[in-house]
Amino acid sequence: MADTALRVSAASSADKRSGLQKLMQRKSTIAFLMTLPLIVLIFTLVAYPAGYALYLAMLNKAMTKFVWFKNFDFLFSRDTFWMVVWQSCLFAISAVVFKAFIGFVVAHLVNNIPGKKQRKWRGMLLVPWVIPAAMSTLSWLWLFDSSYSAFNWLLEPLGIGPIPWLGETGWARFCVILVNVWIGAPFFMIMYLAALKSVPEQLHEAAEIDGASWWQRIWYINLPMMRNIIAITALFSTILTFANFDIVRVLTRGDPLNTTHLFATWAFRLGIESGDIPLGAAVSLFMVPILAVGATIILRDINKRGSEV
Repeated sequence: MADTALRVSAASSADKRSGLQKLMQRKSTIAFLMTLPLIVLIFTLVAYPAGYALYLAMLNKAMTKFVWFKNFDFLFSRDTFWMVVWQSCLFAISAVVFKAFIGFVVAHLVNNIPGKKQRKWRGMLLVPWVIPAAMSTLSWLWLFDSSYSAFNWLLEPLGIGPIPWLGETGWARFCVILVNVWIGAPFFMIMYLAALKSVPEQLHEAAEIDGASWWQRIWYINLPMMRNIIAITALFSTILTFANFDIVRVLTRGDPLNTTHLFATWAFRLGIESGDIPLGAAVSLFMVPILAVGATIILRDINKRGSEV
């Protein structure tokens, strides 16, 4: 009986070891274990601050008691909040569209430059993206300044101006979008250029033999093969653009009359400058559902194309 029990226990332990070995041989298990440190890091740096922001958003201004969703109700009743929603969406969508278009065009132009010259152009075109945004925005602030604007000085001989670049709502919004496009377009360019390098040259040669024009080769070869990179880059840039702070803060501070505020800058205005931290936290939380909807749409489109392939 004792020998039988020993054999049974040995067999069960051997089965457990073989089961563990099979589990460790699975690619999904190995992938999970390799990404586990990153998951912990994301939870620490993202999930905890998000939960703490939700906790703050449910407090009163003195942060002494819970008022639950009254801060959100208060925001819904303010016209400024809906203006910030409109401005944030306008800013993010228009800036990303222009950055994607400019990056796509410049990437194709740079891709046609041969050899060492291409490396030089890549380095020069990346400068606006490499320079800290706050520093380069200070230079743009001088160019737009109402008293000694360099742009108005150049336009004066043509009989144009002076233009109130940062003093009128339409022009101020244009300036904020322009600076964001100038800073972010090189990122799109380098991502699209990397995608172009992966397009087989044989496809272009075959299309050229069939009589396809330059535009047709871009539309029917490059664009379909770059769609996933375009979507992922647009998603990443939308998140960063929507949550932008430094450009608006340095260039306009949300003025004139709060018409250039984004969620981040208005949350700073309410929470830090006005001393209402719970209300500022409530404003910042509104970025989450909007970005979640956009990310879901883009990622679903990527997964759909992947399943079709």
